[in-house]
Amino acid sequence: MQGARSYAYRLVDVFTQVPFQGNQLAVFTDAAGLDDSTMQYIARELNLAETTFVFPASLSGCVAQVRIFTPCREMLFAGHPTIGTAYVLMDAGRVEASMSEFVLQENVGPVAIRVARDEANLIWLRTPAIRWGNTYQPALCARVLGLSPDELLAPAPQWLSAGNPTLFIPVRSPAIVDRASLSAEGMRNLKGTEPDPLCVFVFALTAQGVYSRMFAPEHGVAEDPATGSATGPLAAYLMKHRLVADAAGTRLISEQGVKMLRRSILHVRIEGPAGSAGIYVGGHVVSIGEGSIRIPAAVTPQHPTIQP
Repeated sequence: MQGARSYAYRLVDVFTQVPFQGNQLAVFTDAAGLDDSTMQYIARELNLAETTFVFPASLSGCVAQVRIFTPCREMLFAGHPTIGTAYVLMDAGRVEASMSEFVLQENVGPVAIRVARDEANLIWLRTPAIRWGNTYQPALCARVLGLSPDELLAPAPQWLSAGNPTLFIPVRSPAIVDRASLSAEGMRNLKGTEPDPLCVFVFALTAQGVYSRMFAPEHGVAEDPATGSATGPLAAYLMKHRLVADAAGTRLISEQGVKMLRRSILHVRIEGPAGSAGIYVGGHVVSIGEGSIRIPAAVTPQHPTIQP
């Protein structure tokens, strides 16, 4: 393939300590030379929930710039790509071994990272500023999920975002979470005229925190095994409705991906009140493999003409 260039990537599982669980991520550690459309083609080709591309940082104080793509769009911010990329950069020596705190540049802005060496290198990200949006009618939310209204928990479903708009819908038990489903038509009925892509996060309370699932068909992801970008806003929602303690030092776990056979454990540490930026989301990472993709000098999509 004349003029082609190879780009190496690492494959990791995030929010797990068990191989082939958690959320898959491909990290291209040196993406220099890739343009926006080619990165999108690569993300679509790999067809993971997200793929990240690492560039030199343009913001002072950041160790690298990270761009995040789903199979169909670029993201402002996402949790498992942030934590997975932080792990790969440390493992590849791109972050000094002595550093337990550093900052990644993302489209949402700087994202602070902490590494808990005393917890088997648990990697924490600080949730970006959280925005609060509209509440939704419980009956409508229940209908589009294939549930009955009495299966929802009392707090009204609500839109929140830390860079990835998400509708949070509380239900009464993990068994109800597992029965939920969301079709493309249901998403259209739910969104109405909402212009931005929307994720739908369904959860139930547990003794350790929550049991959850997340649907993101507008991002090309029917269901996501682990959603770090939603877990910080989830904690804010739980504090607002007094479903967890609104106190510094509170910790909880979101267990996600079980229905998909990709069990994920997302840790949450609260260091500030609801709505503040003092919410950290953490997880472990497992290295799975590595590979490379050969990119032609010019990537041009081919759309063959279909004859009648």
